[in-house]
Amino acid sequence: MISLWADKTKLEQFPAADRDLQTDVLIVGGGITGILCAHFLQEAGVNYVLAEAGRICMGTTGNTTAKITAQHGLIYEKLVSDWGEELAGMYLRANCGAVEAYRNLCAGIDCGWREQASYVYSRNAQGKLEREIRALEKLHFGAQFADALGLPFSVVGAVRFQGQAQFDPLRFLKAVSRKLTIYENTRIVSVKGNEAVTAQGKKIAAEKIIFATHFPIINTHGFYFMKMYQQRSYVIALENAQTVNGMFIDEAQGGLSFRNADGMLLLGGGGHRTGKQGGCWQELRDFAGKYYPKAREQYHWAAQDCMTLDGIPYIGRYAGKGQEWYVATGFNKWGMTSAMAAAQILRDYVLEKENPYAPVFSPSRRMLKPQLMANMMEAAADLAVFSKKRCPHMGCALKWNSAEHSWDCPCHGSRFTPDGALLDEPANKDSIGEWTREEEFPIYKEGK
Repeated sequence: MISLWADKTKLEQFPAADRDLQTDVLIVGGGITGILCAHFLQEAGVNYVLAEAGRICMGTTGNTTAKITAQHGLIYEKLVSDWGEELAGMYLRANCGAVEAYRNLCAGIDCGWREQASYVYSRNAQGKLEREIRALEKLHFGAQFADALGLPFSVVGAVRFQGQAQFDPLRFLKAVSRKLTIYENTRIVSVKGNEAVTAQGKKIAAEKIIFATHFPIINTHGFYFMKMYQQRSYVIALENAQTVNGMFIDEAQGGLSFRNADGMLLLGGGGHRTGKQGGCWQELRDFAGKYYPKAREQYHWAAQDCMTLDGIPYIGRYAGKGQEWYVATGFNKWGMTSAMAAAQILRDYVLEKENPYAPVFSPSRRMLKPQLMANMMEAAADLAVFSKKRCPHMGCALKWNSAEHSWDCPCHGSRFTPDGALLDEPANKDSIGEWTREEEFPIYKEGK
């Protein structure tokens, strides 16, 4: 399984850290967020090091559908209702600014940049679309109602954002990362204060640390294991299918997304909580067989996304004000603009500058949401399950993913190969199996 982007673009290779290092800022994680953080810090003249556990961009970044849009589902009516117009406006302006930042950066890069309108469509809930447009009017944003989409099924309409874009993320990041200070195959396994330790026992001392690891790997601060869960989603790339003239996603949970790339249709969907059952690629193939019977599947791949309690990413101080640790996580399937907004916000934290959008993304905002109880109950139930295959992150029983042939953790989303090699965080070691008493509950051992 390999994405269209990874198949067509060979990224630069970077050395592993083979000695102790000292820097002003350590960036942990070499996906798009970490690389953009490094880019902006280098541009500002800050001394930094980026440490990536494997190869850069080979996680969620390499498996995105790469839609660059401030339209994140039908989120703005909810944001206005829950948080008010001021904070909802911050979220909108931060993501519109991210689209513009990509536009400027991509101007000199051959990365398949293409201006596109984005659409959130509905097959049966026109009222939701109308309420979203009214909320956007309150935020002084000119979204439009559209009803002729050209999709292969009937819809009641869509909310359209003009001036959005799509690109090839790995061609973009290959250009951006070329001159950055990056160490690959440098897994950070522990962090105490201002010192990180790699799997090879090397130490990296830094005044400030940015965690851009998709799901934060340190449990003893921030309680991100309570504030998020992870979700799988699937993509197939179809040749001889359809040109859809835009980027489309269903407002309904379990709906499909559409966009074109390299003469193919990227069809996304089949999602489910990591460790649970879902439609996976078969759901997409069944749809393609019905609506695009002459199409040929050229690629298939999957992505994993961190989902927050309220649909807003966590960007800012890792936990409180005691340490110079910062985090960017919980992008809720909208990683392109969220990564750009995060990199700009975290750059300003490092430079001790006020960022006008930081308040809406604060990780320390209130947690009392229904999803918090659902996350806690899921973890409690899974901890009680008898299984020899357990996740080294916090001890949850692993579930076999027959579609992807992996062991998946339904609590926090760590994933492992059939032989136990780590595929996805927050776990940071490869072992799975029957635990001994002294190994249980590593949350209480970290930092000692």
